[in-house]
Amino acid sequence: MLPDLNRLKVFFHIYNELSSTGAAKKLHITQSGVSQHLKKLEEELDTRLFTRVNRRLVPTSAGHRLYAVVSGFMDELERGVRHLSDDGEPSGLLRIGCPPELGRAYLPRIFASFRRKYPQVSMQLELADPTVLFSMVSSGELDFAYIDILPFIMDTPGGISSYSITPVIREEFVLACSRGYYESKVAGAKYEQLCTLDFIGYKTDISLFRSWFKLNYGQEPNSLNLVFTADSSGALIRAVEEGMGLGIIVSHQINRQIAEGKIMVIQPGSEKLHNTISCVQFKDKRRTATEDMFQKHFRHELDKNFAKLKLC
Repeated sequence: MLPDLNRLKVFFHIYNELSSTGAAKKLHITQSGVSQHLKKLEEELDTRLFTRVNRRLVPTSAGHRLYAVVSGFMDELERGVRHLSDDGEPSGLLRIGCPPELGRAYLPRIFASFRRKYPQVSMQLELADPTVLFSMVSSGELDFAYIDILPFIMDTPGGISSYSITPVIREEFVLACSRGYYESKVAGAKYEQLCTLDFIGYKTDISLFRSWFKLNYGQEPNSLNLVFTADSSGALIRAVEEGMGLGIIVSHQINRQIAEGKIMVIQPGSEKLHNTISCVQFKDKRRTATEDMFQKHFRHELDKNFAKLKLC
């Protein structure tokens, strides 16, 4: 059986002060109370922890060994309790989720600048799809997450109303292909012809393609000929550049290739397909001051250093 925690705490302070009087002052209890705690602890452990030499308490070998066990725990406990209130300087661990591309491209740099201001903060970053991130937020595995709120209904744990969702970034999705593919197969094509072409997709999900067709033609295909799938926007862009087919890409990621005429955007009308990346947390969760400071810093850094991303 483990000794009583209060008695271990008293022992910790007696060892540091080498005096029951000094320990009593630290703990704001009477000297007799300190002596009683020590006596009961020694009885529980069946060993002497101190000997008295010239009015000083000198640790025995057992006392030294016990202090080596207890000291690390007590120091960590005190630091942890101080951080619970989250007052003063931001500190502790931030557990944040993010879409893979946004996380790889921006989060390390933004967190590095945040930590230069607040070195007591550490970060755990989870890169995953929206459904995974929603689940981790709802289960308490993440403090909050930046999640793609895609233009189609997602099956989220507890339902979408269970979350606090604050828009942060607005992106435009475009259907694009290489100039060669456009000139040989796409130019002048109608809805039925477009549906028979080759497509490049994010994994095997065609929901974005169906949303694009619905937005531009008022109808959507049940299936498409996916010739290449990947979970990396970089790989999708490269496949488009190689003329493998049509892909839906975030516009700011291919601005250069569009300007150079290497990639063509298919735009039948004026309607545009947008994606919103929002900060998501479970609605019942109270946001700490550290979380609040990071979210403000995140928006500030995006606005200052990443002009190609449009803030909401």
